[in-house]
Amino acid sequence: MRDAEARLDEAIGLTAAIGLDVISAIIVPLARPAPGTLIGSGKVEEIAAEVRALGPEVIVVNAQLSPVQQRNLEKEWNAKVLDRTALILEIFGERAQTREGRLQVELAHLTYQRSRLVRSWTHLERQRGGFGFLGGPGETQIETDRRLIGERLAKIRKEIEEVKRTRGLHRSARKKVPYPIVALVGYTNAGKSTLFNKLTHSEVMAKDLLFATLDPTMRGLRLPNGRRVILSDTVGFISDLPHELVAAFRATLEEVLEADVILHIRDAAHDETEAQKRDVEDVLIELGVEASEERPIVEVLNKTDLLDPEEREGLLSHNGRKSAVAISAVGGEGISDLLTRIEGALGKSEVHFRLTLDPSDGAGLAWAHAHGRVTDRKDRSNKLVLSVSADPQEADRFRHRYGKGLAVEQEGGTAAR
Repeated sequence: MRDAEARLDEAIGLTAAIGLDVISAIIVPLARPAPGTLIGSGKVEEIAAEVRALGPEVIVVNAQLSPVQQRNLEKEWNAKVLDRTALILEIFGERAQTREGRLQVELAHLTYQRSRLVRSWTHLERQRGGFGFLGGPGETQIETDRRLIGERLAKIRKEIEEVKRTRGLHRSARKKVPYPIVALVGYTNAGKSTLFNKLTHSEVMAKDLLFATLDPTMRGLRLPNGRRVILSDTVGFISDLPHELVAAFRATLEEVLEADVILHIRDAAHDETEAQKRDVEDVLIELGVEASEERPIVEVLNKTDLLDPEEREGLLSHNGRKSAVAISAVGGEGISDLLTRIEGALGKSEVHFRLTLDPSDGAGLAWAHAHGRVTDRKDRSNKLVLSVSADPQEADRFRHRYGKGLAVEQEGGTAAR
């Protein structure tokens, strides 16, 4: 169970993410949900009085409302009401930049809207972008006719399938020069994009806002041992993530499903860091992603510069010194330890062998460097012996290229030709 104050702070952060100013925020104890309004009639009347006094444009209920509950509350308060799902979708509607991102958001939005009476939401003036939750008079609202929405959903799904095929082709192209994928996941605002920029020297949007990153971004990264990997920044997770978004963003999160290593970035300085950790793990499980030998998940405790030494030591002890890496993405502390951990996680899947070349075979030597990591070299009078580490796919290419003409020795001592 999360602390009520922390949940309220998160809801305020969500409203700030789309530029809304919060003029009042209250916690409503709820022993039993009311079927018609979620909260009790007394609280409904109390909030109605405050609404008349303050005159807000929008009232945000940090919970999932049924269509009936939403309509009843709008009628009682005579104001626009957004529930948690609508608020998150509104943020996504404003932030998504790529074609794929906008298609995914519209799919989630229409799925959510299909059971809602959009025409009853025309009493407010439109103030900003997004997908129509904050719509106003004179504005064309999304047609509520189920047939038209169904046709649009079918068209969007078809377009998303085309995008997925394109992404599949890109992945196939990468596999021809198979760089491992390292995916960053974590709770929204945990510092994933700041770390991404630090590691890749990029300028991806990184702000102290919930859902600052929506569209996946990928960059090349060279590890200290010389191995090249692809680093993928992803959308942040959040508690009670709308099921519409989990389904809609599955394609966007395909890079996580395809990743060789997953870095779970945590905000170590946040009061709710343990609860956030569980929320991320729950979403990963829902996506079918669990830690394994083939795809390890490395826990990264970010923002440790905001902790005093005792808190930092206690957090590391609690999470296990061998499993967690403490860093500060802003200051750079612990980055070298993180890169070492990535190397170790990727090293579990590598094949190690020795390759013997003719000293005059410059092309073969260049090919070995291009398709593997040469970790040792011994120059002898009539041969050149290389110790090489490579991904399994590349190891097969070495065997195919050199198997008949040159000796390839496994480090355990056996030989393959």
